[in-house]
Amino acid sequence: MSINEMRKDYILDRWVVIASQRKRRPTDFVKAKEERKPSVCPFCPGNEHLTPPANLVYLLEENMIRKEKDKEDSRHKNWVVRCIPNLYPAFSPPKLQEASTRVERGYVSTEAHGHHEVVIESPSHDEHPSVASISQLTYVIEAYEDRLRVLSSYDYVKYVSIFRNQGADAGASLSHAHTQMIATPMVPSIIREELVSSKEYFEQNKRCVFCEILEKEGKNERSIWENESFAVFAPWAAVNPFEFWIFPKRHQATILDMSKDEIKSLAEAMRVSFGGLRTLLDDPSYNFGFHMASKEWYHWHIEIYPRLSIWAGFEKSTGMLINVMSPEEAAVNLREAFQKEKDKV
Repeated sequence: MSINEMRKDYILDRWVVIASQRKRRPTDFVKAKEERKPSVCPFCPGNEHLTPPANLVYLLEENMIRKEKDKEDSRHKNWVVRCIPNLYPAFSPPKLQEASTRVERGYVSTEAHGHHEVVIESPSHDEHPSVASISQLTYVIEAYEDRLRVLSSYDYVKYVSIFRNQGADAGASLSHAHTQMIATPMVPSIIREELVSSKEYFEQNKRCVFCEILEKEGKNERSIWENESFAVFAPWAAVNPFEFWIFPKRHQATILDMSKDEIKSLAEAMRVSFGGLRTLLDDPSYNFGFHMASKEWYHWHIEIYPRLSIWAGFEKSTGMLINVMSPEEAAVNLREAFQKEKDKV
């Protein structure tokens, strides 16, 4: 009987148990879906009045995108992408005063200054990344860039998170295709730890640690798929079954460093990746998050976490995680599914 293995993350101080003795087939992870269909979807065309005025609207006119904003008393129609403030924000812009840290009897708090927005990815309710056209995904990525430029320009914003919750198990309250962007007044702990470790590596070795990771993972058994500008692989110490990461091959700190051709290549990588995941595991719930930082030693990427297992008492009480599917086995199955999906695109 083979023994389970503990693996340390590339740069984070995090250990994962790869429980190979619990080896399972992809079909074992397929779950019955919980349907959440509101009688009226506020993100669908015709219901724009149910949302706050859009900060950015993409209007397609004669094969060209025109960028506009909504007004308080009117909403643009016939849009292809729409970016709106979240109706129930976790972070809100400051009114007048700057955030102040308060310490009272040892308890520390501060105002949650920032922004919380929703990127409505398509007027079509079900046009998720797994089935969207390359052109539509290109518009979505360009909208991310437009809002990232604005949100990161505020003095009180220290980090902008772009993330997606797909499916009820992943925390999505609405099923219409959408992404969220949250601008925070501090750098989150995982990104901060990545920054510290990657800076140390850069200073010692005069090169990017993520570039080195990409070189190794792009040529081994965890490699899944690649195109001209992006590589997809299962990380060495994957936390989740069938977890995979998407990396730009060229060293870049944030998505704002991409060329037009690279944006289109990313759209293709997302379409193939999420389409393959959908086919392999019957459209599972998942989360993804962009990791970005405007530092020369950082290398942006997307981490995708299928929601196929539950973190129970051991994981929650220790911070040590158990993954019942080895990254190598996951890569074998994902590689086959991605290639089939590429043939469809």
